[in-house]
Amino acid sequence: MAEKLRSAGAGIPAFYTQTGYATMVQEGGFPIKLSTDGKKAVLLSERKETKVFNGRNYVLEESLPGDFALIKGWKADTKGNVIFRKTARNFNIDCAKAAKVSIVEVEEIVDEGKLDPDHIHLPGVYVDRLVLGEKYQKRIEKKVLYKENSEASSNNPEVKKC
Repeated sequence: MAEKLRSAGAGIPAFYTQTGYATMVQEGGFPIKLSTDGKKAVLLSERKETKVFNGRNYVLEESLPGDFALIKGWKADTKGNVIFRKTARNFNIDCAKAAKVSIVEVEEIVDEGKLDPDHIHLPGVYVDRLVLGEKYQKRIEKKVLYKENSEASSNNPEVKKC
């Protein structure tokens, strides 16, 4: 799926891949839609085109463009250049590039020129709307270790022994 998004963002309508060759994906007959009771397939996938390159079999996969992409970024400038943090870099960039309209919600918007160009992950040309999010709560669990006779543990009934 990542490659389907990436190729759509690059303007490539389809590509050949070895993934899925000689499976239901390539042969067709894979259930796409089930009946309302969920027991019978109403719509099955069609057989995909194959081709041989250098003696290896490939399946033609179509790209996956989208109408809208709702993206969560970390920081952006007023021109729409976006920086992501950690795992947000995995698919957000490809989704934004593959969509007709990209809406990015960020934690902070800075003035143009304040972001280092080497740190920008998504150029503003791919961003159609920029939204400043409010009240971000980062709920991260932290394991706390303490000594048996410490003052903090004896005064706090919430702290449990590990």
